[in-house]
This record gives sequence, structure tokens and C-alpha cells, in this order.
Amino acid sequence: MPETLWAPWRMEYILQDQKPEGCVFCLPEGHAGPLPERLVLCADSLVFLVMNRYPYNNAHVLAAPRRHVATLAEATSEERTALMDLTARATAVIGELLSPDGFNIGINQGRVAGAGIDSHLHIHVTPRWNGDTNYMTVLGETRVVPEHVRRTYERLLERFR
Repeated sequence: MPETLWAPWRMEYILQDQKPEGCVFCLPEGHAGPLPERLVLCADSLVFLVMNRYPYNNAHVLAAPRRHVATLAEATSEERTALMDLTARATAVIGELLSPDGFNIGINQGRVAGAGIDSHLHIHVTPRWNGDTNYMTVLGETRVVPEHVRRTYERLLERFR
């Protein structure tokens, strides 16, 4: 009997009349704080933190500079420091709320390195739990995310306010 996998957030993407123009990471100029319609948890003048719409695991977030730059070398020293501080804050908040056993933290710079969006630098922060990689991922090439992205956003947003 076939297994059923539930991914309701995909329907919003599938049914979109048109894909967004421009960079999906670039925020409205001058915006600070959360932006629920874009799943932005927090933003300041240099950096912001956003939920990954198609997460590798529950609470997978992305830290990015406000400025549209593609590489670490293009980012200023101040932006790089702010990115690291925000990444550390993300691990602290997610760690406190969800108690993961560890984190994968990484940058895929350039399409050949695995960047799905290679024109705007971003750092992946993916919480990991013992046993979260199971036969579904290994044999079925399918990931199971246990909570809806919007619900995880709401839970994390409370901690980032």
C-alpha cells in the first residue's frame, strides 16, 4: 500500500499565477522587524532571518544580508559579522524552543556548489535530531518535515520578538 506524504505548503507555490519577479530574498527598502507574508522572522538595517519555504528539516532558516550580494567576498566586514551574529542567535532560539541535537550551518556559494538561489548570499541553519535521517531519505529520496512551515514560523516568531 503506498504511503501518503503531506506537504500542504507546496500547493500555494503550485497554484501561483506567476512566479515572483526579482530576487526572492530582497526585502522592501527600509523594512525592519518581522514580515509574516514573506516568513521573515526578524530584520534590521544589515541582515534578516527568514524561514526556508521548502525546508530540509523543521525550523530550517536562512540568514541573509539586506544588500543584494552573491558572495562572502562582496559582503562588507560589518555585514559578515552581522550574519554570524544572526546565525548564532538563530541557533540559540531554535535550540531553546525545539531542543535539536545539533545543527547543519552552511553556505552554498554558486550554483555548482548547490545554491538554489545563487545571486543573494544566505546561510542555511538547519536543526538536526538524532534519527531525523531515516529510511525515507535514504531509500525513498523523500524528507518528512513534521510541522507546517507557517506553524513553525509562528512558534519561532514569538521568540524573535
